[in-house]
Amino acid sequence: MSTGPAELSPVAARRLRLRCQGLTVPDGDGGRPDASPVDVVRRMVALQGQDLPAVLRAIAVRSRPGTTLDDVRAAFDAGELVRGWTQRGTLFATTPGDLAALLSLTGARMLHTGRRVRETEGLDDDVAARAEAIAREALGSSAGGLTRTAMTERWQQAGVPVEGQRGYHLIAMLGVRGVLHWGPFAGAQQLMVATPGAGHGGGPAEEPGTALRRIARSYIASRGPVTPDDLAWWLGLPKVPVRAAVTALRAERPDAAAEVLVDGRVMLVGREPGGPGAGAPPGPGTDLAGPSGVVLVPGFDEILLGYQDRELVADAEAMRTVVPFTNGIFRPAVLLDGRLVGTWRRAPKRDEAPFELVPGIPAPARAAVDAAVAAWHLG
Repeated sequence: MSTGPAELSPVAARRLRLRCQGLTVPDGDGGRPDASPVDVVRRMVALQGQDLPAVLRAIAVRSRPGTTLDDVRAAFDAGELVRGWTQRGTLFATTPGDLAALLSLTGARMLHTGRRVRETEGLDDDVAARAEAIAREALGSSAGGLTRTAMTERWQQAGVPVEGQRGYHLIAMLGVRGVLHWGPFAGAQQLMVATPGAGHGGGPAEEPGTALRRIARSYIASRGPVTPDDLAWWLGLPKVPVRAAVTALRAERPDAAAEVLVDGRVMLVGREPGGPGAGAPPGPGTDLAGPSGVVLVPGFDEILLGYQDRELVADAEAMRTVVPFTNGIFRPAVLLDGRLVGTWRRAPKRDEAPFELVPGIPAPARAAVDAAVAAWHLG
């Protein structure tokens, strides 16, 4: 006889979400004890990456203790991590294999969505074809990759329009087409390199339906509790096929998308693809009773941007501290027991407070935030 979904309080759901995100572990410390930067990204499929310094820190803070930003950069230098326009027209950090898988699902939709902008900028099919031919030749003859400036100079010399944002639009379009991506570093800059063909290793490409179910499983395990609509929004895909993929996943592997009831709402949690891990559905062995304390994350972090519905973690007042303007810039965030309570600064100016919290945070919690900011080690 079915007993129905397990019930989770919003507090327990937030604690579980932090743990699934790799931001806390059962002993209360941040990061996953055995996770390399590549492990972190592979597990999460992709992390919001339009702000390069922020995504390097987002990966490092979820990695094994002692991981540095140089460790994360080394994974990009080795080609184990890449950054590309994988979904919603936005840059994400991912692995080479998941770059291909994501683009197989989202690429056509993003190209169609961006076509009107490119045409408004005078980037018609002929211009796009010339830009692609020049880019392929330039990347093919470059040993280590090219900077954005070097690529736009090649186009400019060939008469391809790059003024204003045209150069950026061309690079993004070629990224979505699977021509190029951001790879190794040259100092603080990331270089663009050629994207290998189907399969990224000479093997056959993953079938899109299989890819969507696999990505759904990883998304649920690494971000739960979630809804199918959160996943659809994250991918930038229509809800109907995503819901169908989640239904198929639940039929194949019930533990990969187990239902829980959070404040009367049905949500999903899942086990790790490789084992029980932190994303296991809550049960007698899952300790969510203790508070998770203060967690600091960089700007544009997946704990906020990985969901369509952010109400579990953030109310409107707290969101205004992290996104105070209409420019879409997400500041570094402070979470207290999984709840967004404000923003913080890595290098405050003289006479500037290192954090800004919503009203009503008690003095001991403010002191804990102050200590966490002082202890931040990722630059």
